[in-house]
Formats: sequence, structure tokens, C-alpha cells
Amino acid sequence: MQIPFSPPDVSDLEIKEVVDTLKSGWITTGPKTKLFEKRISEYCGTKTAVCMNSATACLEMTLRVLGIGKGDEVITSAYTYTASASVIDHVGAKIVLCDVEKGSFHMDYNRLPGLITERTKAIIPVDIGGVMCDYDKIYSALESKKSLFSAGANKYMSAFDRPVIIADAAHSLGAEYKGRKSGTVADFTCFSFHAVKNLTTAEGGAVTWLDREGIENGELYNEYMLSSLHGQSKDALAKNVPGSWEYDIVTTGHKCNMTDILASFGLAQLSRYEGFLARRKEIVRAYDKAFAPLNVTRLEHFGENMLGNCHLYLLHLCEAEEERRNEIILKMAEAGIGCNVHYKPLPMHTAYKNLGFDINDFPNSYDQYKSEISLPLHTLLTDEQVEYVCENLIKLI
Repeated sequence: MQIPFSPPDVSDLEIKEVVDTLKSGWITTGPKTKLFEKRISEYCGTKTAVCMNSATACLEMTLRVLGIGKGDEVITSAYTYTASASVIDHVGAKIVLCDVEKGSFHMDYNRLPGLITERTKAIIPVDIGGVMCDYDKIYSALESKKSLFSAGANKYMSAFDRPVIIADAAHSLGAEYKGRKSGTVADFTCFSFHAVKNLTTAEGGAVTWLDREGIENGELYNEYMLSSLHGQSKDALAKNVPGSWEYDIVTTGHKCNMTDILASFGLAQLSRYEGFLARRKEIVRAYDKAFAPLNVTRLEHFGENMLGNCHLYLLHLCEAEEERRNEIILKMAEAGIGCNVHYKPLPMHTAYKNLGFDINDFPNSYDQYKSEISLPLHTLLTDEQVEYVCENLIKLI
């Protein structure tokens, strides 16, 4: 039996939507992208959404729109993928890493106040595995140090009296925190539609934000459009109006827009998304039941104040060292089962070592990493395959 870790769930509906786009003659940013943005905002419960070619682009363009750059600091988790932190470096700001709480995959909220300085402009919390952070604790930490905050001259940043919360929600579309969907909790929320995500457009991402006094949504939307398309005052759709060829380059922007091909893929996926989530929850509950007697802990997707979207099944093998964890992954692979690790902490990677980070300063992150194994979790898994994964892992443990 061969069980891949996370293949995309592509049906005839996605194929039909993409073919329709190809036949329409409009394949770059156009009507399907605008419709997908509308559908994403409706799903999340926000007034507006912007789609780009990745969650990484969404994070970086949000930092740039807020005017964050050289001399500023941005806090994120040490236990995450590089995209959460690399975007901070891209804009010239200083990366400040926060260790996770002992025994947790989420950042240690009690450490946050001590990391905030007069240079802190934002925090990028990570909704790892599809389970949202405790945002009340994050807001509380930022409020406790708001006297240090300086907005600077940026007109969007000036609407805030504390560091801005930019959620790395690459994993958490459809997850909930205290009854609120991801996208409606943080100041800004950035989603990923990469090939392995719950909802995929092959590559892609979206950013949503909360209404805030002093920020006009249409103006902010246009700012994102400028930032993601070379600073050009008109996109291809606007230029397609007869006689409307002329445009201006308002700023030396970037190039990270979403195409209609990707958006059409996403429209089909979104129409199936509630079914995706229901199946993922069934699989997580089956895993939880099977592994309950074992000496393991896991990322909890179901709780009183939260509901994960079951994107990843993160299992912590208590008392196991890195070598033993790696051996289990190899044995699972020999049985045809694809497993993974989420994540090797950032201070263990060469790029972050070169920036001066040392894993010894993040002991809780290392302890989580050395014993973590991620099991297959996707909507193409059959009940028989789920049982096979459980039997093999239980035998190995």
C-alpha cells in the first residue's frame, strides 16, 4: 500500500473551471481573480480580500504597505517555516524570534512582552497545523507595551496605537477561534493556497483585514494592487477597456499577482471546501482515538474556544530523541507511508545561523522538533488507509 503525505484533491469540477478560463482567452489577473477574492472575503466574513501568488507575497506586501522596513523589528515564532520570518528580512527589518511554550507548537505568549521594544512594529503569529493562536493573549501582550509604540509617518500604520498583528494563516483557512473564523481575528490575515494546503490553487495566497477607523478599505485594496503589480496604476483588466491603454507607474512595486487560471482552480476548491473539512475532521478523530493509549501528545484541533481545520496532524513522541524519530519515519516510508516533520526550527537552518540565531536560545522549540512526526492527512485517504497508518505507527512505537 502506498500512502503519499499530502496530494492535492482535484476533481472534474476544478478541471472544468480551468478549461473554461483557458477557453475564455483571459488567463492572467481578471474576472475570475476578482470573483475569487469576493468569495474568499465572503467565506471568511470580511469586506475585502486580495489574492496574490503566495502567502509569502501576502505577508511581505502587508509589511511593505504598512511601511515597515529598516530600523524596525517584527516578532515571529522560532517554530515555523522560513516564510514567516524571511519576509521580515526582505523588507529590511530585524527578525525577532519567540520560542514556543514548553510542550506546545505555538509561541510562548508569556515571553512576548519581553520581546517588544520601541522598534517593534508588528508581530507575525503562526497558526500552525490549522490551529489558531490564542489571539486574546497576543492582543493583551501588545496592549501591555503600547506605550513603547511609535507608528511613524505611514498613513496605514498611523491608524494603530500598538504593533500590528499580521497572522501567518497559511494553514488555517476555515479554522475558528472563539467562534470567529480565521481572517476575522488578527488585524491582517495571510492565507496560503499552495499545493499541499487544504484548499489549493497550485500556488497562491490571499490577505484579509479587519475594518479599522482611519483606513478606507478601497484605498488599502488599491495599495495592495499597486504593490503586487509593479506599482502600475491599472491592471490588465482595467487596461482592457477600449481606449484605456494608458497607465502610470506610481511606485517601483513588485510582481506577485494571482492569475485567473489559479483563481478558477480556487473557485472550484472553495465550492467543495466544507466537504474537505468534514473529511479531515473524521480522519483526525480516528487518529486521536487510535493513539490515545500511547505515550504521545498531539496538536489538538478540537477545544472549547477553538476549532482547527485539521490541516496537519502533528504528533509528539514523548521521550523520543531525534534519531529515534527519524528511524520511525524511515520505517513508515518502507511500509509505503509518507510522513513529514513540521518544523525544523529556524535557528537550526544555515540562513538563520548566519543572522546570529542559536538553537540553544530556543530549547522548547528544539524539544518539540526532535520528537515530532507529521502523519498523512488529506481528503483522498480511505478508512482502510487510515487504519493502515495507525497499525504501522502503533507497532513501531
